[in-house]
Amino acid sequence: MCGIAGFVESSRSAMPLSVEASGALVHRMCDVIRHRGPDDEGVWVEPGVALGMRRLSIIDLSTGHQPIHNEDETVWIVFNGEIYNFRELRRALELAGHRFYTSTDTETIVHAYEEWGTRAVGRLRGMFGLAIWDTRSRTLLIARDRIGIKPLHYATVGGRLYFGSEIKSLLEAPDLLRELDLDALDHYLSFLYTPRDGSIFKHVRKLPPGHLLTWHDGDVSIEQYWQLPVDEDYRGSESDAIADLRGVIADAVKSHLVSDVPLGAFLSGGIDSSTIVGLMAQESGSRVKTFSIGFDVPEFDELEHARRVARHFGTEHHEFVVKPDAVDILDALVSHFDEPFADSSAIPTWYVSQMARRHVTVVLSGDGGDELFGGYDRYVPHPRVVAFDRYSPRALRRVAAIAAARLPHGARGKNFLRHVSRDDHGRYVDSIRFFGSDEKPALLTRDVQEGLTSGVDPETRLATHFDRYAHLAWPSQMMRFDAETYLPEDVLTKVDRMSMAHSIESRVPLLDNEVIAFASRLPSSMKIRNGRRKHVLKEVAATLLSREILERRKQGFGVPLGVWFRGNLRELFADTLLSASTLQRGYFQPAFVRQILNEHLSGKRDHTLRLWQLVVFERWHRAYVDNSFPFSTPAFPLDVALPTR
Repeated sequence: MCGIAGFVESSRSAMPLSVEASGALVHRMCDVIRHRGPDDEGVWVEPGVALGMRRLSIIDLSTGHQPIHNEDETVWIVFNGEIYNFRELRRALELAGHRFYTSTDTETIVHAYEEWGTRAVGRLRGMFGLAIWDTRSRTLLIARDRIGIKPLHYATVGGRLYFGSEIKSLLEAPDLLRELDLDALDHYLSFLYTPRDGSIFKHVRKLPPGHLLTWHDGDVSIEQYWQLPVDEDYRGSESDAIADLRGVIADAVKSHLVSDVPLGAFLSGGIDSSTIVGLMAQESGSRVKTFSIGFDVPEFDELEHARRVARHFGTEHHEFVVKPDAVDILDALVSHFDEPFADSSAIPTWYVSQMARRHVTVVLSGDGGDELFGGYDRYVPHPRVVAFDRYSPRALRRVAAIAAARLPHGARGKNFLRHVSRDDHGRYVDSIRFFGSDEKPALLTRDVQEGLTSGVDPETRLATHFDRYAHLAWPSQMMRFDAETYLPEDVLTKVDRMSMAHSIESRVPLLDNEVIAFASRLPSSMKIRNGRRKHVLKEVAATLLSREILERRKQGFGVPLGVWFRGNLRELFADTLLSASTLQRGYFQPAFVRQILNEHLSGKRDHTLRLWQLVVFERWHRAYVDNSFPFSTPAFPLDVALPTR
């Protein structure tokens, strides 16, 4: 596990860098992601190419130094992640005549590329962001894992292609402008995060999950090497599915336990993390170390549930209570995400990672279970919506749409009428959006609205992810939609940045290649049964957990921001959003910001998460645009909040 960074330049580059300048630049690109790999740094530079990495040593501690090369040093790699089938691949490659000089999984990828070319990426079982330089063809290949567990960003400018695990590495490039992408801002306001193939910076893009990029002398091609399966072709009985699923998950957990450093697990007390901990306890020869976060607001606190699971499996348990002063780390969170990211559960994820790092270097988590097995409340229709559809003719949808459009902001019933007026796809996107397309004209200034270039609002654009799955039952469509959007761009982004901020590797067995493949084959009727979400996974968990633990109501990883912001922290909204500099930026209309702030503080309406979005954007703007965040100054110390100027 580590962070990678580097660049290549074409023969058409207007201002080619010397080897010395290239080396200095790639060192800076690596230094700003020191938190991802505090154990080691490695670079390889030749005219027109520079590869760099920061290493967090997990496997092959003595000989795993990167960059790594093949036998004749014609192929070089920097790699972030873990490959869980590297031993099987290595045996096949050795039989084919390849010779290895390390025991690391990274070297396996080099020889796999030699043997199978770009098709090697599809053979990898694991999580990764990687870059391979082929000196023979002077071609760069960068690739990202199937579901998007590990990040990878790139930018093309001035005849060069820059890449890195985090955007801050790319921002070290002197010729990369920090121009904002207003369409990405629009998407962020709708969904808490920026688009899967873009970023808040106009010239920086994410490589989407399951994609690879090939660069040759300035020419770039991108292809998708993997997609979520579209067919639910499992033909066994439910009892067969339970047994088969347990075996697949157990195998994934076993493979994810490979480590030469201490290892533990995040434990919320929910089904997903409890199942992972239970299988770890069965497989491990020692007590599993578990880590949990709680809150001083009872309705958000899950510590007692986690304790019950920890006692059940006899783990070495650690916990921490997050209090309202947690937002003191807001600027630290902003610095690690590099772009606006407003999922407030990043706060407890920061603290649980910080706590775990004092005891282990690797943790397993239960992320992915909701998207693969139907865990979210929104997968079960709301009774009011069901009643509307049962007793209202389809023509009433048009009437509802007209009524919703005419009602003023905040009017009673406006949101419900807007919601039921839409088709299934529109309703689903409406249920997960924050600032809706009907509010953007009041929120965004005229300059921002005129600067939007896509011509399609983010809700409509995101809904296209349903297209591939139209033949499936509606619950399956929702799950696959989330697996392609919310899971990689929100959940996995959050876990990667917050764990790596504390130099800890987070592994996700439920997103193992084989688990995803098997879960995709199961019909939704096995996942949601008579309103019981995650039915088949709960039946697997029943072989490990008591019914008391199994059937408790799901809480989710919520944060009591609303409670905090009406109490000790209400000044944060006012001081941040009503400052003169904020109101004069020209992104948002001050009257609308004041309106929703006043509605929230008076208790008239709950705008917690939407105000949090605006606060995060403002703090991000101060750090990255106003002050051009000084990344190349001393490396970030672990467990210390990062200052802004």
